[in-house]
Amino acid sequence: MSDVKTNSPLVPTARKEGDALVASVAGDIDLNNSPVLRATLFELLRSHAPKKLILNLAAVPYMDSSAIAVLVELMRKMKGGKIVLASLQPRVKGLLEIARLDSIFAVTGTEQEALAR
Repeated sequence: MSDVKTNSPLVPTARKEGDALVASVAGDIDLNNSPVLRATLFELLRSHAPKKLILNLAAVPYMDSSAIAVLVELMRKMKGGKIVLASLQPRVKGLLEIARLDSIFAVTGTEQEALAR
């Protein structure tokens, strides 16, 4: 395990674990700050090229459609890699279920479950 430096309060921590990159996301994600989230996560993908990206969303109480768009863009950018969403709060999980994205993204209860996938 090695910590990865991020320059965004939206992604306060990130670390490499084997071929996975685990990033914690924090705060409401909406149209105002989703471009910052996108830029931060794309830079992490570019600089670390993980086979699996795990996003810990435990500290994200709300996200709107712009955040969903960032997730879909990340999936396209991974090109065969895997994105796992971990520790979703009920409101965020409900949004993903309504959009039927819970069938596209792997969703787990914890980071440890995500690492095991």
